[in-house]
Amino acid sequence: MFPGRLGQQRFYSVRPRAPAALSIRHVPPMLAKLWLAARFRDGGHVAIGRARFHRRGCQKRRAILATAGQTGSMHGARKPIDEARLEAYSMRLEDIDVSQPELFRRNTMWPYFERLRKEAPVHYCPQSRVGPYWSVTKYKDIMHVETNHRSFSSDVNLGGIGIQNTKPDYRRESFIAMDEPRHGQQRKTVAPMFLPENLEQLANTIRARAREILDHLPRNETFNWVDRVSIELTTQMLATLFDFPWEERRKLTRWSDVATAAPGNREIIASEAAREAELQECGAYFQELWNERIKQPPKTGLLSMMAYSEATREMDPRNFLGNLILLIVGGNDTTRNSLSGSVYALNLFPEQYQKLRENHALVQNLVPETIRWQTPLAHMRRTALTDTEIAGKQIKKGEKVVMWYVSGNRDEDMFENADDFVIERRNARNHIAFGFGIHRCLGLRLAELQLRIVWEEILQRFETINVVDEPKWVYSNFVKGYETLPVRIPG
Repeated sequence: MFPGRLGQQRFYSVRPRAPAALSIRHVPPMLAKLWLAARFRDGGHVAIGRARFHRRGCQKRRAILATAGQTGSMHGARKPIDEARLEAYSMRLEDIDVSQPELFRRNTMWPYFERLRKEAPVHYCPQSRVGPYWSVTKYKDIMHVETNHRSFSSDVNLGGIGIQNTKPDYRRESFIAMDEPRHGQQRKTVAPMFLPENLEQLANTIRARAREILDHLPRNETFNWVDRVSIELTTQMLATLFDFPWEERRKLTRWSDVATAAPGNREIIASEAAREAELQECGAYFQELWNERIKQPPKTGLLSMMAYSEATREMDPRNFLGNLILLIVGGNDTTRNSLSGSVYALNLFPEQYQKLRENHALVQNLVPETIRWQTPLAHMRRTALTDTEIAGKQIKKGEKVVMWYVSGNRDEDMFENADDFVIERRNARNHIAFGFGIHRCLGLRLAELQLRIVWEEILQRFETINVVDEPKWVYSNFVKGYETLPVRIPG
């Protein structure tokens, strides 16, 4: 059985013996390192969430945490999340740069966002690998930006939706990277695919495929949940939505990974030129399918919808490829990483897993809580169209504004005990993982439907799914996801 709640999701505050209320965040930066070192020598308390465990007490719990490899050793060794907390609270505020993909690969971005929410909810980073940018980290301020599309642009020619600026030669329009009125015109083209009547028809297909995948999983054998379940299920659904050749459906997974890979991720792309070459192959492949669709009567598939819509049938090649990538990534990453995240979260919070076993109806609220807690896309970017203000900070025209959904969904002013995974959370549906306003995720109901059905089928088959080792996270500040999640299902 995977050990209980792991420290990478429950921050440590290091407490001396007196006063009990003091924590590392109250210590001046110059003293933080000495104070932390003294604490490890002194054998004080380790606080995890709201529970405190003394060095000489709770031996079993301490052993579990040590086995999980997440806490600082009682003999002085510190783990990545301890180092991240120390760094986040000891560095100068203006030096914090949450855009670094390595923070997400190590899952150590949490204390940096925590500090920003408390001390600089709208924070300016003057220098980074992606250039200067503003971080918006609290829920209400993110909502302010989301709902003011006349002040904050998504237009790809002004910067688009990602924190990384794209070279002009590689820019391509998609309706998520457009402003009104063109955004609305192209979005409406594919919106009917996600109407309730179409989702009802897709539900039977999703359930049949989920059963097929789950019934063929091994027992008493470690396997990668991401590949065997999360990727396979979402790829099958993408193939259905596009009416894509079934035997070649994993091309869709590859193109999604290539499109979202962070610069420097050599495990996926060798260079930006290599990325562009693969995406051009994607465009050429779909162009052949497009040519077939326009010779056939209209269908409900996404490609056919675009081929027969006045707003999209005359798209230039860049716009065509941009919308394809948008739909592929949108259909892949949200469900894929939420499905993996749900298994991981229920192992981190075993009491929530037990509640779910005892009451399967909680699946209904498990879905939005999973999406809130996981937040499969970490951020969206806007560009200021005019001099404006966010929470008292003056934003100049043309400046880059990054809405960190991953932080807004952990905002304690909005979600009580926000770092905890609580399947009975009353306001879980208020999460902003899907964005808000005119750019809210078009396929959100489909993503929720897939997650709900899969868990309904899991609960009918398996008493538990045990995570047996730490996952490997994606090297990306955009896609907050998993490369591997080793699990074992008892026979």
